[in-house]
Amino acid sequence: MIGTRTLSIAGLGVLSFMLPLHAQDRPEYRDFRLGSPLAHVLVQVHLAASDVSLVHARPALIQDLQWTTPYFVGETIEPQKDPVRQIVFSFVDNQLFRLTIYYERNRTEGMTDPDMIAALSGRYGSPLMPSRQTRASSAFFDRTAPESTTPVAQWSDGDAAVVLSRSAFTGAYQLVVTSARLDALARTASAEAVRLDVSEAPARDIARRQQNADDTRLAREKARLVNKEKFQP
Repeated sequence: MIGTRTLSIAGLGVLSFMLPLHAQDRPEYRDFRLGSPLAHVLVQVHLAASDVSLVHARPALIQDLQWTTPYFVGETIEPQKDPVRQIVFSFVDNQLFRLTIYYERNRTEGMTDPDMIAALSGRYGSPLMPSRQTRASSAFFDRTAPESTTPVAQWSDGDAAVVLSRSAFTGAYQLVVTSARLDALARTASAEAVRLDVSEAPARDIARRQQNADDTRLAREKARLVNKEKFQP
């Protein structure tokens, strides 16, 4: 079914919402599948390697790719109607482990939490019980979410976790789709990267100071030689 209704990235239509989370060979969000390589996603969203942001280079390679919905539909002057404003794709060692989807507030204006849950339940099935919605999830500790969010609903099936939340300040909705397995790898690697950065900071600072001193000395020596040759008392 997915193969015959592949969506263009310009529109990113909502038809794939109607597929159940447990469907065979299903994308976890629209045409996007967790675990996909970076190069594949770049082709899907028509972006280049230069658009990728480096988060950590070691002990695992963690990268982010940000895609924003174009203002117009394709080559027309028709305004975009897609409710998605932006998607941030996160990769660990060249595998997509998280999608953070930001919905345009104007295109969800007036919609209530039950409205959003009902729409997403058509795609992901029944949400978890409210008592389980506040359990740890990448949506609540996501570096791509700079503002506080309130959890609204959560879905889970196997490795995939889907969390709907709402901005505490603007009321805009956000959806985070995560691979539990790859997210665990990314978290462990990120924690180790921070530890390494902190432990190596003094040595890097000493090296930076020494490099600055060497650069200053060389610049002065160069200026001395030039000025000495040209100097006439």
